Amino acid sequence: MRRDHRPYILKRLDLGFQKWYAERYLRPQFEALGNGALFMKPWHVELFGGPISLGRYATVIATPDRNVRLTVWSDLSTGGRITIGDYCLISPGVRISAATEIRVGDNCMLAHGVFVTDSDWHGVYDRGQPIGRTLPVHIGENVWVGDSAIVCKGVSIGNNSIIGAGAVVVKDIPENTIAAGNPAAVLKTLDPGRPIRTRRDWLGDPDSLASQFDLLDRHFMRGNTWLGWVRSLILPRQGD
Repeated sequence: MRRDHRPYILKRLDLGFQKWYAERYLRPQFEALGNGALFMKPWHVELFGGPISLGRYATVIATPDRNVRLTVWSDLSTGGRITIGDYCLISPGVRISAATEIRVGDNCMLAHGVFVTDSDWHGVYDRGQPIGRTLPVHIGENVWVGDSAIVCKGVSIGNNSIIGAGAVVVKDIPENTIAAGNPAAVLKTLDPGRPIRTRRDWLGDPDSLASQFDLLDRHFMRGNTWLGWVRSLILPRQGD
């Protein structure tokens, strides 16, 4: 469909149901889940093991073909943890797998298909070893990791840095840089004279932002009817 044919009230009910589902079924699985976290299609968000923490006003988007998977799997001697900060964006297909520790700072954006791992998940010489070598991963604040990038064990990414699409990060990336490639290398340093606006700045007044989105929904969905919505599902036509 090129546009949403649902009546406005149906969309509001759908959003309400998704919020209820996240509170009822996802919140108990987190060690901590901050206020204002928004889950889109929360039934396609999978948590395994723990502890897993997600900060305030995070946005997690999942789709039927691209589940979001947050996994902690560790041996008893070390434990493991995933900590994701405030105002982060987790896109469809993101996988975060921790045996020791993965920490994602505030305002980070993980694009479609990003994989972050702190372990080899098998021994190099003993392929039956379930965890393998593991080293913590630390992603600083306001980091943007591009589509399908992989962040490997032992890596630290500095504040404000950008990781290009498809990059494989196997060594530390300093702050305020753009890195890309396999293996990822620094290509550019950000201009220190230019201010950086973060997701916290955008989401700083959530009530006002919600009102703006609601006004947009009312505008674009005006005139939508129940009959028109059903017709678009059963007998779609050009332009739907």
